[in-house]
Formats: sequence, C-alpha cells, structure tokens
Amino acid sequence: MHEIITLQLGQPSNYLATHFWNTQESYFTYAEDQDSHVDHDVHWRPGLSPDGTETFMPRTVIYDLKGGFGSLRKINALYEQENEPSSLSLWSGPTVVHRQEPIEQGAYQQSLDAGLAPPALTTSTVRYWSDFNRVFFHPRSIVQLNEYELNSSLMPFENWESGEDLFNSLDKEHDIIDRDLRPFAEEADQMQAIQIMTTLDDAWGGFASRYMERLRDEYGKTVLWTWGLQDSLQGVPRNKRLLRLANKAKSLTEIYKQATMIVPLALPQRLPRSVVLDPSSQWHTSALLASAVESITLPSRLKDSAQRITLGGLAELLNPMGKQTVAGLQMSFAPPPPSLEDDSPQQQQQHSGLGRPATGLPDDISEGAHLDLRFTPSDQLDPYAHQRQQQNGHASGAQPRVFSQVIALRGYGDGSDADGDADMLDFDERDHRRRRRQQSAYETATQLYHSPLGFPLLDSFPRIFRDAAAGSSTGDDDDDDDALLASGTHINVTSSLSTDASVSARLKLLRTTVVRSIGVEDREALGNDLAEMADEYHEGWSSGSDEGEDD
Repeated sequence: MHEIITLQLGQPSNYLATHFWNTQESYFTYAEDQDSHVDHDVHWRPGLSPDGTETFMPRTVIYDLKGGFGSLRKINALYEQENEPSSLSLWSGPTVVHRQEPIEQGAYQQSLDAGLAPPALTTSTVRYWSDFNRVFFHPRSIVQLNEYELNSSLMPFENWESGEDLFNSLDKEHDIIDRDLRPFAEEADQMQAIQIMTTLDDAWGGFASRYMERLRDEYGKTVLWTWGLQDSLQGVPRNKRLLRLANKAKSLTEIYKQATMIVPLALPQRLPRSVVLDPSSQWHTSALLASAVESITLPSRLKDSAQRITLGGLAELLNPMGKQTVAGLQMSFAPPPPSLEDDSPQQQQQHSGLGRPATGLPDDISEGAHLDLRFTPSDQLDPYAHQRQQQNGHASGAQPRVFSQVIALRGYGDGSDADGDADMLDFDERDHRRRRRQQSAYETATQLYHSPLGFPLLDSFPRIFRDAAAGSSTGDDDDDDDALLASGTHINVTSSLSTDASVSARLKLLRTTVVRSIGVEDREALGNDLAEMADEYHEGWSSGSDEGEDD
C-alpha cells in the first residue's frame, strides 16, 4: 500500500499538519456511487476502538510541549475509558490530587462534537492548532513533552542544544523509536517513507536532528522526507535573529546527513494580490504553506497509477546528482474557471492552464518554471536587505539555474472524457522531457503531473485566497471580504519542487553570517559542512561553450 508515516514536531509543524489532515479527511467518500481519487491507505490506518467500532485514523506521531495541545485530549470519543483508581498502590496513606484546569473547547469544536454546523473561525478564536482540527487521532499519536512548557519565558525552547539534549534524555529513558514510531511502522505492509514536519530555527531542529539520526540507524533504506519550517525574521531583535540562523545552520547540516530530501519553508516576503492573510496568525500562514505542501505531494497518494509516484520517486527526480537533497517549494494560485461544461477540449486545455501563464507556468519550461509564491526562507541577518536591494536596483533579477523540477497541476479541467485529452498531453510532455533529459544533461530535468482534483477550501481553512473574478481592482478595502473565496469551493493550484543553483549562494551567506557567532569548538566543523553542501549546487556545467551542442 506504500504507506507514509508522519512525524509532527512542535507547534508550527502541528499547525501545518492539522491543515494537511483536514484536507485528507475531506477526500473520504461515503456514498456507494462515489469514488475518491486518493488512496486513503497511504496516510490512514484502519483499526478497532476498545468497543469494537471500526476506526480510520492518521498514521502520525504528534509531539508538542506542555500546553501545546490546547483542548485536544489523548482519549477521544472513539477511545473512551474509565479512570479507575488502582488497588495495587503501595501507598496506604491519604492522597492529594492536583489537577490543572483543562482548556475548554472552542465553539467550533463543540459544534463538531454535537454534529452541528460549526461557526466561522477567526484569528481570535483559533488559539491552538487543535481549535480547527477535524479528525480523531489514535491515543498513541499524542505525545506531550512535559519537560518544557509552551511559550515559557523562564525556560524557552529556543536553543538547538536544548532540543538535542531533550531527545537524548528521552531516548535513553524510553527508546523513543520503539515506544512511539515502531507500532505504526509494524502496521505498514510496504512503508514508502517517513515524513517529518519540524522547525529548523529553534530547539525542535536539534530534537529532529537526533531523531532522524536514530531513524536512519533503524530504517537504513527508508525515505526520510523533511519539511523544515522557519519563522519570519521581521520584527525580531538582532540577537534573536542571529540565534535562529545559527539554529538553522546546525539543523540543515545535521538533517542533510540523514534526509532523503529536505524542503525549507517560510512565508514569502512578498505575496501576490491573490493571497490575503494575517502574517501574525499561525492559522493563516500555515494554511498557505499547507496548500502548497499538500498539492505537490498529491501524486504520492493518487489511485491513478499513471499519475502516481512515491516520495522516493520524487526524491530521485529532484536529486539526479546524488547529493542535491535541499529543494525549494513554489506555488501559483489561480481561481477555477466559471464553467467548463460548454467548452471544447481545446478550450478546456486553455482554461486548465497547462503550460499557460495563467497558472504561473511559462510556455517554455526547458530551463525551469518560476512561480508566483516562493517559500524559500531568507538566510540574511537583515530581513529587509533583499527588499532594499530591489528598490535600489541592485538585484540582478536573473533566475537561478534549475537542475531538476517536479511540477504538479491540480484542479484544471472537470475530469470529464474531454479532459482526458489534456491528460494525454501531460503524458506526451513527460515523454518528451524524458527523451530530452537523456539527450542533454545540461537541461533542466522536468517532470509534470496532473490531477483534476482541486484543492478544497474547508470551513477549517481561513479565507486567504482572493477570487480573481470577483476581486475589485480599485483597491477598495470594503470589498475585500466579498472577493475572498468562501468555504466549500475548490481552487486550482500549480505547485513545484526544484533543486537549483541558488542553494549554493544561500548556504554560503548563512555560513558567513553564523560561523562567528558559535563556539570555537563547533565553528570549523559547521563551516566545513555548510561549504560542502554549497559545493553540490554550483552551476559550473552551464558554460556558454556547451550551449546548443546537443541541438
């Protein structure tokens, strides 16, 4: 079944993963005449609750600090149990029980539990990621780390070494792999990958680094696919920015040694008009990231074998040289066409945006496609430097050389027989790209995937996408709410993962920025590791003497 097990490490990762699981849950069909495009067995596990009820829950392990789970309980409606006092206690004296006041459910969760239509969520009502969660988790999936408390000012969980020490102490006491992950791995018939969601610029980076080291020891050939989140540096004091970049440098160099693929993620510094969000809300920012992450990985769980590829297959396409395991994520958002019912196949092909600028995809992708939204984090100590360079005209504007790229188109076309012509175009294009890649190793290796399944906008998803058809061009803020796409609709998404030469420059900049801020004993090793990583992304093969040689 090619199962994928997910590890969620920390609050930002759990926000991202909650959007991801809500979307996966929406793909379930319950009518006999309905069939889902998605193979649910990839991410979901069947099971039985203690009362014999059949369950279907995510294959995931969720780690968070004390207080980070909000109103979510380890024992849910599918796994109720009675808390009976033990008669085997060795203490015969009186006992005093101290209970922390539980966090009450919000109106959204209360409505879901009651089977009622939930009220609209807002940034003020979403206090934790569990406030907009729509799925049940197995009790084994919930792992609270009581050594640190969320948002504590006395013991902040922000130093890379703190995360490393926490993992080592827990692993020594419990053997985390055996306790938390192995039960899910043993249930899998043919595990294709372990997907890790973590932050890179805080203590969770150290925790993830040691966790992945243990995973590689236990599952030597398993694909370890890592989504590495990074918070915005804008408005952060300089010493905190430097600490975060140093944490990121350590995380990248350590995870790079173990990961099959690592994709750093951050909110873009500039957003197109089609996206309207509150950058201070994790609910908003994680929703934008989740729409891209869920879209680019959609081919790994499709039932259609012709359009399906494993995460390991994606990694092989993106890493043709063997050590280019740091990829960049991009996305372009376009509203669905008003109607395709009366269109001819040729008109559908145009509406669908296959190779058209309407999706952010240029006509010629032989040198790689560069989409509207780039989620590559900034590695500059000054978060405003890039903007000032553009304003002063210092930015060259040249796009980096793309070595390899995977593009996923979703939602374009209505899935009818006529839309099949567009699918055939995809197959022809892929064959053409494959032949050209074999003829010339100097061109971008491009792989294209297409699915008629649009990205669903659920009632748990914030209204951050603007309807291009309804959005006013006058800049009147009063019309903004009317122009935002409502829940219950689907949007078309073009997403891409690519490895390109810009990684080299960013790693060199990161090395220059942080190498003097760390201890002397670690300085040389970290600097060498960053330099070696940067060397894998040189574009020395793009010399002018080779141009046109294979024409």
